[in-house]
Amino acid sequence: MRLAVPLTCVTLLLTACPAPSPVPPLVPCTLTDAEWSTITTNHSAARFWDELVLHAIRRDIPAPTTHARNLFHVSAAMYDAWAAYDATAKGVFFTEKLTADDVEAARTEALSYAAYRVAFKRYRNSANGGEVAQCFLDGLKRQGFDPAKESVSGNTPSAVGNRIAAAIIAAGLTDGSNEQNGYADTTGWVNVNPPLFVQNAGNTTVVDPDLWQPLSLASAATQNNLGLDAGVQPYVGLNWKNVTPFALKRNGSDLYVDAGAPPAVADPAMRTWLTEVIRKQAQLAVDPAATIDLSPGVLGNNPVGTNDGTGRPLNPVTGQPYASNVVPVGDFGRVMAEFWADGPKSETPPGHWNVIANGVTDSPNFPRQLGGAGPSLTALEWDVKLYLALNGALHDAAIVAWEQKRVFTRARPIALIRWYAGKGQSSDPTASDYDASGLAVVPGLLERVTLTSSGPGQPHEGLVPGSWAVRGWKGSPPDPSSQVGGIGWQALDRWATYQRSTFVTPAFPGFISGHSTFSRAGAEVLADLTGSPFFPGGLGHFVAEQNAFLTFEEGPSVRVELQWATYYDAADQAGQSRLWGGIHIVPDDFEGRRAGQQVGLAAAALARKYFAGSAP
Repeated sequence: MRLAVPLTCVTLLLTACPAPSPVPPLVPCTLTDAEWSTITTNHSAARFWDELVLHAIRRDIPAPTTHARNLFHVSAAMYDAWAAYDATAKGVFFTEKLTADDVEAARTEALSYAAYRVAFKRYRNSANGGEVAQCFLDGLKRQGFDPAKESVSGNTPSAVGNRIAAAIIAAGLTDGSNEQNGYADTTGWVNVNPPLFVQNAGNTTVVDPDLWQPLSLASAATQNNLGLDAGVQPYVGLNWKNVTPFALKRNGSDLYVDAGAPPAVADPAMRTWLTEVIRKQAQLAVDPAATIDLSPGVLGNNPVGTNDGTGRPLNPVTGQPYASNVVPVGDFGRVMAEFWADGPKSETPPGHWNVIANGVTDSPNFPRQLGGAGPSLTALEWDVKLYLALNGALHDAAIVAWEQKRVFTRARPIALIRWYAGKGQSSDPTASDYDASGLAVVPGLLERVTLTSSGPGQPHEGLVPGSWAVRGWKGSPPDPSSQVGGIGWQALDRWATYQRSTFVTPAFPGFISGHSTFSRAGAEVLADLTGSPFFPGGLGHFVAEQNAFLTFEEGPSVRVELQWATYYDAADQAGQSRLWGGIHIVPDDFEGRRAGQQVGLAAAALARKYFAGSAP
């Protein structure tokens, strides 16, 4: 589509456009020469800019909604620059057709200016905006291009790239994100529940236990350890349901995706879901005798929205059985919780799936064939098409997940578990503390404290008789690099997530899981574009070396290799990890996976139409 560009926004650095905060001064880029070499060596210009945006994400507040949007818009800028010199392909935001004596050189130049302008504009005001903006500036120069070429007039590749960027930036000012006002809420949300003070016991002031409670933290930081103001969490992505999607279609006033009825405390299954989260945390204890086989021959192959799979007998690529991969359960759960939290380098789930996709492309002898068939594409054509489809899907996944979060605003496990801690037990109707709607006693996991059990040397020593005791994580130790917080008996009304005490849970409601939605959407696109759901060679993996990976506490106690046969297996594990970390309950995960499937299939199908020139 051809978009009208407001006159005030044609200037490439857009200094006349509203800015949410003062522009930080440029400071030296922190990328080392070795890191620059890794980004530039044997990669296309599109990959170069994708890697620079991932660096910017890692240096910013990890808001997955805005990062998904930025990745999509940079990807669309690069694709549109490529398509401008192709007789068949259709651009998303820019539909002009150009010619050049050296088409590949023109594409690279136009693409680089387009990506640079969009990325610079989006991250100039970020948490480390001065540094990442300088990285973008340095990146353009390293490609041999002059940032001073700001003209949007004419058919030089730089002008074409600048025009593309101007169109996308202008579209972003009217796409419902409220970018020009720092993405502030436009929906009029009113907080029903008072905040949950994490440092205090219990949750007795909640008005509606079904609804999300922002946390109040005495000390706050992001998952990538950027300092935040202490106090009540702001709601991230409140108005994201109003953002213009890539491939989604809304039927009337209905939700983009029908995820079914949201979880509620009136549902008897709620107690089961919460007990599962509690049980998983208890299993994080470092116990060499409690093991699990992580082999794709045992785990994975789940029907969508379930954990019912039992693995695969053979690797379809090698024809051989998958080797056994036995590790302690506690190490598996701890590595899962940290690896999938927002990516191994804090690039948030949208960025993490770009990392996964780039790893697939980098596999030895990877055939860059669309759908796994037909002619082999150049590195540039493969990358621009991959990024458009993938990041279009991740952009839409954010819209779908955050629409559910905004409409239903469902509670996180920490608020629910602490609320249940104030109720009686539902196991013994003859006891004085019986409550049919309370939690059930689970010996060794959830127990009622007695005078005897709370005595000196007893399991519940120091706890209040009549209260709940839970086997849970004791929190990060004084030196997480050499000490383990560990699992032990504690008061249920102080139960907390397996996360840093400065983070605890994300700053938005639980249902549906963003991780699950993003991950399944990304998996669908990778399966579609590569022509196979299987990782190259039939095996994807990540290695967490012994005592060299975890940051919440020392570990893992042994080398742990996460393994997945398919992109779907990896996506399922991303969703499962949020239960291990205490962030979500089962419905959040399962419905997120189902929603992500719809999103990913729609994005892949529309991207193919753009490739073929038949998009509406």
